[in-house]
Amino acid sequence: MNQSLSTQVLAQGQPWIGFDVGLLVDRFWSNTVDGLAYGSIYALVAIGYTLVYGVLKLINFAHSEVFIVGAFAAYFTFTALGFRPGPTLEIPVIEIVVNLLLAGVIAMICSGLLALTLERVAYRPLRRKKAPRLVFLITAVGASFAIQQLILLWRGANPERAIRLLRPETVFEIFGARVTNIQLTVFLASLALMLVADIFINRTRLGRGIRAVAQDPDTATLMGVNRERVIMLTFVVGGVLAGAAALFYIMQIPQGVLYNGGFLLGIKAFTAAVLGGIGNLRGALLGGLVLGIAENYGQSLFGGEWRDIVAFVLLIAILMFRPTGILGESLGKARV
Repeated sequence: MNQSLSTQVLAQGQPWIGFDVGLLVDRFWSNTVDGLAYGSIYALVAIGYTLVYGVLKLINFAHSEVFIVGAFAAYFTFTALGFRPGPTLEIPVIEIVVNLLLAGVIAMICSGLLALTLERVAYRPLRRKKAPRLVFLITAVGASFAIQQLILLWRGANPERAIRLLRPETVFEIFGARVTNIQLTVFLASLALMLVADIFINRTRLGRGIRAVAQDPDTATLMGVNRERVIMLTFVVGGVLAGAAALFYIMQIPQGVLYNGGFLLGIKAFTAAVLGGIGNLRGALLGGLVLGIAENYGQSLFGGEWRDIVAFVLLIAILMFRPTGILGESLGKARV
């Protein structure tokens, strides 16, 4: 009874790792479609990591809790609108869209406010005292666990009961792989938000301020850029995108609203940011999509329990040959 899983598997004569090329080939397109949907969520959260790193050279590990607070905000918006766990209700499409938009806006506001609070309460005092970077990192980890434990005390350890506004239905097929309305919505909406974020960083005055501070904060300050305002804006933008990702996440995984539900996804989003090139906005998008697809392929090839391991092995393999990630670090440069 107390034997480890690996011991049990070996005792039963089964290999500890599978290698099923046939299953990978059979599920290739369905894995690709599903991987793009998950990868777009990773990418949205990864933008928060990459923006903060680009401006402050800080890994904000509390960003995963910014994400999960957005998920709780969206969930409780659903309940406030009268939706309850159980079978999906038959309601008009326009009503579903309005309710999802409302939940998304509230999730983005809550996540943005939490990100702003973290910046003002946890990180700004450290900057004023010119604390070492290690202190920032420890503070980020501490803030992450503090928020996580507060949610645990508030809601308990069990996940919230699933609420689904939209029933999964096949929209079309690609080489026999079903593309559902949820997957299509998540992917297209995520791409749209990432395009807006890219335009904001590259084409607007505020975005140029972010890039200027990322490239040379001292010179940017001399040129009249308000560094503290830029840092505050950076946290807010990352938080807002994490809130949107939270809505898409509970559309894809309705039972995923859990006190520590952001931890693994946050680690994967950080992995996506590093994979694409930490500090590179488009790298976050590419890294998220590559990671989402790769972990799905690995799940079919090696077995479901290897899904998460494949993602991190991929990161190590790429960083061995390209330490700056696929696209490199470039938030402060023109090719963001």
